[in-house]
Amino acid sequence: MSARGRVVVVGGGVAGLATSALLAADGWEVELLEQREELGGRAGSWSKDGFRFDTGPSWYLMPEVFDHFYRLLGTSAEHELDLRVLDPGYRVYFEGEATPLETRVRRTDNREVFERVEPGAGAALDAYLDQADETYRLAVDHFLYTSFQRLDDLLHRDVLRRAPQLVTLLLRSLRRHVESSFSDRRLRQVLGYPAVFLGGSPERIPALYSLMSRMDLDDGVLYPQGGFSAFVDTLVALAEAHGVTIRTGATVTSVDTVPLPRTRRWSRRRAEVCGVAYRTVDGTEHRTRADVVVGAADLHYMETRLLPKDLQTYPESWWRRRDPGPGAVLLYLGVEGGLPELAHHTMFFTEDWETNFNGVLGDARGRGKYVPDPASSYVCRPSATDPSVAPDGSENVFVLVPVPADVELGRGGLDGAGDPAVEKVADAAIAQLASWAGIPDLAERIVVRRTVGPGDFAADLNAWSGTMLGPGHRLSQSAFFRATNASRRVEGLLYAGGSTMPGIGLPMCLISAELVLKRLRGDRRGGMVTTPLPGARTLAGAGAAR
Repeated sequence: MSARGRVVVVGGGVAGLATSALLAADGWEVELLEQREELGGRAGSWSKDGFRFDTGPSWYLMPEVFDHFYRLLGTSAEHELDLRVLDPGYRVYFEGEATPLETRVRRTDNREVFERVEPGAGAALDAYLDQADETYRLAVDHFLYTSFQRLDDLLHRDVLRRAPQLVTLLLRSLRRHVESSFSDRRLRQVLGYPAVFLGGSPERIPALYSLMSRMDLDDGVLYPQGGFSAFVDTLVALAEAHGVTIRTGATVTSVDTVPLPRTRRWSRRRAEVCGVAYRTVDGTEHRTRADVVVGAADLHYMETRLLPKDLQTYPESWWRRRDPGPGAVLLYLGVEGGLPELAHHTMFFTEDWETNFNGVLGDARGRGKYVPDPASSYVCRPSATDPSVAPDGSENVFVLVPVPADVELGRGGLDGAGDPAVEKVADAAIAQLASWAGIPDLAERIVVRRTVGPGDFAADLNAWSGTMLGPGHRLSQSAFFRATNASRRVEGLLYAGGSTMPGIGLPMCLISAELVLKRLRGDRRGGMVTTPLPGARTLAGAGAAR
C-alpha cells in the first residue's frame, strides 16, 4: 500500500478521473468506482450507424487550465490532443434578423464584427475585453484555485487594489454590465449568452462573469479532434498509467464511517471515513477500505443518499433553498447530406430572451417554470471540423434546448419514442433550426435521432432535479458561497465536480480535482500547484496516454 494511504473516488466523470490521476501521481493508492459501464459522466459518447456523438460538453475553453493539468502529470495538451482552431468561432441566428453574425479568432477581427453592427461598439468591445482579461487573471490567481480556507487570497494586495471594481462586478448583473456599453440587441445577446453555460441568465449572474467572453472573443475557440471523448480517453489513460484501479458497473451504496472521539471541542466533525460499500452489476455487495473518499458524483446524491442525516453537511433542507440551474432537452441527429448553413457552433436566440430565461429558471424563488416557445437553442455540428464523427456525405448535429430542471418533463428516446414533453421540444427545435437557418428539408434528411431529457440526467447521472450542469452561478452559489469541497461532518470526505467549488464546466472540474490534491497536501494557498507531481516524472515525454 502507498505510504500516503488509500483513496476511493466515487464517480468516473471528468472530475473523478482527473482527481484519481492527480492523487495517484502524488503517491496515493487510488480506486475509482463508476456506476455505469461507460466513463466520462456528462462528457460521454454514443454511437449509431456510423455517427459518434459527444453526449455533453462541446466547448474547449480556458485552454491554459487543460495545459496546466496535463503538465502536472508530466505531459501536455499538445501531446495528448489534436486541437483545431475554429473560424468562425460560432455563428448566431437572431429571431427576426435575416443575416447571422459570426465571431472570428482574433480580437481585432471581432472588433470589426461588432463595429459593423453598432458604430462605436468596436472600441467598446476593446474596453470590455480588457476589463474581462484583468478580471480573469485575478480569478485564476486568487479565486479559482483555492478552497477559501484562509483569507490571504482575499486580502492580497492585487485583490484589495481592485476591491471597489470587484464589488461592483459582484453586485451588478451581467445584463446591466453589458447594457452599459452596448445598445444593439444582437451584441448584448452575444455577450450575455455565457450565462447559460454557467447555469443562469444575464439578469441573475454577477457581472464578474463577463470574463467568459474573453475566452471566445479574445482567445479563440478550440476543438479536440475525435471530440471530447478523446479528451476523456486521455484522462482514463493517464489515470491507469499512474496506477489507478478503475471499476465500472460499481454502484456505491454508502460511505462507511466510524465515530470520532468527542475530544475536539470546536470541531463539528462527528465521524471519519473508513471506506465505501458498493454493488456490482451481478447484484453482489462489496466493501472497500479507504483513508479518504472523494465524492466526484453529484453532491446532492453524495450527501442525501450515501450519508445518514446526522452526517450530512448539505441535507435536503439546504437544497430546497438552492437554484439547480437549467435542465435541457438534448438531440443527437445524424443527417444525410451537407449542412453548410451551420458552423461548428451555432446559436439561435429568440428576441424576447428575458422571458425565455424566466420560463426556464422561474422567478427569484424558482417558481413558475415552463418550457419556452419559441426557445433559444445551441447547435453543434462537429462534422464541420472532424470527419471521424459522421459517415462520408453526412452530418453530426447536437442540439441543446434549455428547459426547466424538472424530472417530470420526462426522458428521451430513439426515433421519437421519448416522453411526449421531451419529443415536443425536440420537434420544435428541429423546425426552428430548419426555418431560421434555411434548411427546409432538414426533418426528412434525419436518419438517426435520439433525445435526452431531464429525467435522463436524474436517472443516469443522479443529477439533482434533473439539472443539466449543476447549481447555477448566481452570487449566492459562486466562489466562497458555493458548496465547499470538504464535508464538515465527516473527516476524510472530500468533493470534486461541478456541484462544488469552483463550479460548472470542464475547466472547473479539472480545477476541482487540483483543489482536492491541495486539501490532502495541506496546501491552503491560492493559485496553481506549480511543479509536476512526483510520480509524473517517470511519464514525462513517454507518451503514456497515447
